Amino acid sequence: MRMWVYVVRRVVLAIPVLVGVMTVLFVFVSALPEVERTCAFYPSTSPYPSSGYRGSQSSTATSPCTTTIPCSGNPESVCPNPSYQAAVNSLGLNQPIYIQWAIYVGNSLSFQWGYINPSSPLGSGETGTGLPTLAGQSVTSVLAEFAPYSFELLLLTFAIAFLVVVPLQSRAVARPGGRSDHATRALTICGLGITLVILAPLALFGATYAFGGPAAASPICGSQSTVFLDIYRSWPIPPCPSLYGGNNSSINYPSWLNWGYQSTPTGFPTVDAAVHGQFWLALDTLLRMLLPALLLAFVAIAVILRYVRYDPTDRMDLEFLRGARARGLPESKVFPRQARRYTFCATLPALMFALIWVFSFLWIVELLFGLWGVGTLFFYAIVDLSRHPDYAVLYGLMLLFAYLFVATDIFAGSLRAYLDPRFRQT
Repeated sequence: MRMWVYVVRRVVLAIPVLVGVMTVLFVFVSALPEVERTCAFYPSTSPYPSSGYRGSQSSTATSPCTTTIPCSGNPESVCPNPSYQAAVNSLGLNQPIYIQWAIYVGNSLSFQWGYINPSSPLGSGETGTGLPTLAGQSVTSVLAEFAPYSFELLLLTFAIAFLVVVPLQSRAVARPGGRSDHATRALTICGLGITLVILAPLALFGATYAFGGPAAASPICGSQSTVFLDIYRSWPIPPCPSLYGGNNSSINYPSWLNWGYQSTPTGFPTVDAAVHGQFWLALDTLLRMLLPALLLAFVAIAVILRYVRYDPTDRMDLEFLRGARARGLPESKVFPRQARRYTFCATLPALMFALIWVFSFLWIVELLFGLWGVGTLFFYAIVDLSRHPDYAVLYGLMLLFAYLFVATDIFAGSLRAYLDPRFRQT
């Protein structure tokens, strides 16, 4: 089978998987009250009130978050809310369930994932983090602001994981029962047995005290910052003359770093810092990602090794190894060079499982280290469950993860088929 045919086939087979995930999400969405669905998945027709609380809308500020509004001629009376009715018609909530499902799947495939709820902490700006009020913004635009940081963190995570897994497992393949084999077993047990809920704060404070303690002067920004703030948060907090320029307290974030969490033009922090010529800031941002990436890579390494470790013991007789011996290569060249190739191919299918585990811990690491990624966004979407979670953000994140998992599976499978053509027949 040709390579392009194999890739197209995997893409086509991924469509039913995505539709199945969307169907499961639709079941959960259908369990929400109707007014919650209109508020989460339909835009406002006019500005939200400044307070952001449902029930406090004025007669000139209607939204789909309430079924009635004060009548224009008699404010003491209530009238049907046209925005709410428009949302019901648009989402098909007055139609049979299969039509509602079709509309939901269509919106999911076209990236119309809803809007930030004005009553949620994200919408009313009550998270206490300095974020702007996001009420009325589309979920896809907000995810586009937060996702690049997480993607860059994940790329660094899996780069570290593969740099450890491939040579280590190659040696374990070459010498079963040796030190490398025992090391893979130990990493697997530790990585799956030690939760990051405990390990992450220990690593954060351990790194802080290793460089002089939380209150020690920053080696990067000087006395205007501390060692803790060199490790915590995505960017150095102004003023930081050595990175942002100047030498007074009026220094703020650069114009291309909006609100201190969204960089432009690409959204990827180290890339944007380099594009604007601030290479030291790009390096500082990368170093801030290093410890969180090491923690997430610790989990990813354990999952990957758990997947590839228990392969059949006759792997030394695989075809490409027998071919290498038949060509007269000495055993010292067959291993670990050929074993490394086998290990890399065997590792790729485990990428999907490792990604699931890493995502389950992503919000913990990003929140503890103050990183502006989708994990932090997830936390602030549910931070006040007693009042109002942001359902649109939660379901949008689930769809984003589904797309990312499917894309990862296609990429890993295609790369494996490219490196080993035998897999193109599966």
